[in-house]
Amino acid sequence: MHVDVEVEGAVATVRMDRPPLNVLNLELLNSLRKVAEEIAGRLDIKAVVLYGGPKAFSAGADIHELEQLADEDAREHAKAMQDAVMSVAHIPVPVIAAIRGAAVGGGCELALAADFRVCADNSVIGLPEILLGVIPTGGGTQRLTAVVGLPRAKEIVYSGRALGAAEAGQIGLADLVVPDGEVLTEAKSWAARYADSSATGLRAAKAALEYGQDDGLAVELENFVESFHAPDRKIGMRSFFEHGPGRAEFGKGAEGES
Repeated sequence: MHVDVEVEGAVATVRMDRPPLNVLNLELLNSLRKVAEEIAGRLDIKAVVLYGGPKAFSAGADIHELEQLADEDAREHAKAMQDAVMSVAHIPVPVIAAIRGAAVGGGCELALAADFRVCADNSVIGLPEILLGVIPTGGGTQRLTAVVGLPRAKEIVYSGRALGAAEAGQIGLADLVVPDGEVLTEAKSWAARYADSSATGLRAAKAALEYGQDDGLAVELENFVESFHAPDRKIGMRSFFEHGPGRAEFGKGAEGES
């Protein structure tokens, strides 16, 4: 299942557990969606901590799985990513992402779906999809813009670069930066602030604050599918396997491919 849930009082801790880096394959995405939907129906849970363990929050989508996708399957896979991230965003009570290690690609999008992000001082966060010839498809273009503003979101998405925790804190992408070993404790402490709040009040407040922020997801989905069909996606993913991330040379074409 790759997702563990522990409930202490009114706080649920949801831990992604697909070692070593919580890479988001379809099995993990579907499990996360189911857990989020179950939590959403529980009035006894008033806050959620989303955690990836000590090594990585999540290193993003499973590139092996993506690379093997046929073009006609891109939409279905992208929709699974959107559905999983959306299920976290739609948990009707406060969600705090506890980030250690990397939260990149789909991992960053999951963190953005939370209400708040507590980051280790040595963590990194970003949306590197453009380095693979595609764009974020788990709501990253929309939610990053809502958090840091359009100009900064453009720079981060266009470059695909990873941000250190200090910079993430400066621009509001990280709400709290703490030493690595204190991340989970601080996130749980933050979640505990809401333990005595009204369950219905929390749900009503979150619904009011979040209403209308999902309009751009359809546009994002269409553009992901279009980029997946283009030659740059094949160049980017081949380079990932042959040379490592971030070294693709786009614009030179893929011999024998169209």
